[in-house]
Amino acid sequence: MAVESTRPQGAPAAARLPRRASGGFIGLVTRLFTEKPLGAVGAVIVMIMLLMAVFANWIAPYPYDEPHFSDALQGSSFSYFLGTDFIGRDLFSRLVHGARVSIVVALGSVALGSILAALIGITSGYMGGKFDTLVQRLVDAWMSVPPLLLLLFVMSILGPSTLNVTLVLGLVAIRESRVLRGAVLALKEQPFVEAARVNGATTLRILVRHVLPNVMVPIIILASLRLGQVILIEASLSFLGYGVPPPFPSWGRMLSSESRTYMEIAPWLAIWPGVFLSLTVFGWNVLGDALRDLLDPRMRGTGGGYRSGS
Repeated sequence: MAVESTRPQGAPAAARLPRRASGGFIGLVTRLFTEKPLGAVGAVIVMIMLLMAVFANWIAPYPYDEPHFSDALQGSSFSYFLGTDFIGRDLFSRLVHGARVSIVVALGSVALGSILAALIGITSGYMGGKFDTLVQRLVDAWMSVPPLLLLLFVMSILGPSTLNVTLVLGLVAIRESRVLRGAVLALKEQPFVEAARVNGATTLRILVRHVLPNVMVPIIILASLRLGQVILIEASLSFLGYGVPPPFPSWGRMLSSESRTYMEIAPWLAIWPGVFLSLTVFGWNVLGDALRDLLDPRMRGTGGGYRSGS
């Protein structure tokens, strides 16, 4: 049955039911490398960054906070691959551990945000009625607040920490429940859902067994699109002093206080964190775009959920 014929009036186009990915994971990877070469490049970059984050303790030649005062502000050398900072800490070691910080914050906040958005969007869309109206008005109010201002306000109260950054970035993603709600509005009128309802299945069983598996594709797409944004926002918060606190290395803070003072005599302090950050965000973005096109091209134009518009 065509989705368009059963989609409720007013449901967004992005909410149409996605096509099931054929061939499983291996088939998806094969299509990624054959049909989306730029997405494949992004996948390679992402894989390198993930391996760097996981094996940071083995890849980094020095502890990230170990100073070598006599070697301060050294350029690239055999001992220090990418040079040292103003107190002689190895820049490559700090960048590698910074990858771990960025990946942990990104994956943690995206996982939290996806769970909350799915819970709100699926429940609201399926229940409908006054409950749906109330939930959507609350989501509208949440979406009306500019995300960056909200992040700065909350972080100024809670204080900078890895956990706080992860929690706040996860809460921002609640706005993505609108996309999932639209998918559920189309899905709940499908014959197999109606059959389960007629056969006496409980609401919880219908949501878990029939609705959730059929909205996993948009959940995955939204999560993949959001990862690059989260990494960039975390770096922005750290740049402003509201992100991951010292002594943990953050690419954003390395671009701020740790590089501006010495940029003229040690430009590598700003260049390399910028390169790592740009490559990582680029990798996640093009990979997310490729996955969206492969899994559900009809979601083209759906962003990662950090727009400040209502």
